[in-house]
Amino acid sequence: QVQLVESGGGLVQAGGSLRLSCTASGGTFSNYPVAWFRQAPGKEREFVAAKDWSGIRTWYRGSVEGRFTISRDNTKNTVYLQMNSLKPEDTAVYYCAADSTRNGDILSDKNDAYDYWGQGTQVTVSS
Repeated sequence: QVQLVESGGGLVQAGGSLRLSCTASGGTFSNYPVAWFRQAPGKEREFVAAKDWSGIRTWYRGSVEGRFTISRDNTKNTVYLQMNSLKPEDTAVYYCAADSTRNGDILSDKNDAYDYWGQGTQVTVSS
């Protein structure tokens, strides 16, 4: 079993930055593709970014590309989401996720591709 714990959320003004962290315990986290999703009030959870096990391959949703950066440090069992130039529409609960069921090179933007989830961290961007 893998446990994921996010941290780093908070309140920031538009144009500001935050860095989210997600630390894993248990399992073989370094073998898994990982992703960040977010869920705004009244909306479905949506894909934000994903990275493969090696840290080489990356996938972003279009609205965050160029502003957000996903990275991982497998020596620390941690994945990060650096968020710059934040906008009010980025306000959401952010979740990290890991996929233990597929090849570590395979990235997905689908919720049901990931079997481990953190509890979420709130990000609020004020205008």
